[in-house]
Amino acid sequence: MAERAAAGGGKWVDVAPERLPRWLENFAGRHGAYRENGLVLVAADGAEATLHAPPGVADPGSVTELIREARAPRRLGLLLARKGAVAVGVADGTELVASKVDTHYVQGRTAAGGWSQQRFARRRDNQAKAAAADGAGIVGRLLLPEVRAIAALVTGGDRAAVDAILADRALAPVAALRAGRLLEVPEPRHAVLVAAVAMARAVPVLIREP
Repeated sequence: MAERAAAGGGKWVDVAPERLPRWLENFAGRHGAYRENGLVLVAADGAEATLHAPPGVADPGSVTELIREARAPRRLGLLLARKGAVAVGVADGTELVASKVDTHYVQGRTAAGGWSQQRFARRRDNQAKAAAADGAGIVGRLLLPEVRAIAALVTGGDRAAVDAILADRALAPVAALRAGRLLEVPEPRHAVLVAAVAMARAVPVLIREP
């Protein structure tokens, strides 16, 4: 169960759908009995927990509906990108059923000045464009044929790198399924892609305590 700080205070907790009933019991144990207002829980001590539907789940009207829908198997597309590395996959429920990982050299930043700096900047820009084009090709091969079966596209890594890949016009049907959250992941590798399946399925909960 991962935690991260929330803007404006509080924290985000990612809870696996299968663990959500137990998490609710623990929330009540820590903060007292709670009342439900849709997906917002208000505990006796004033603590609040707001549950959010994970990618591919339509807006549920109650916690019970959220648990049921979040646990149901669904097919998700995954796109992780950082600099010259990209990982693309298809998850069916908890399993990664198709994947492709690729790396493409992109020049790091340089402290040199003048013409040298400009030359490196142009080279780096060209390398980044080539990496984005290769990434778009992988997305096209793996995800375009699945676009009618995929409930959502979950992305992670560097937003600029992901945006550059999805800017390809041919990928518009895939880009239209993109979920709002960007997963925080290290440089994409197969193991990172496998771990991202659980992150993509998790129920994000925003907790604010008095």
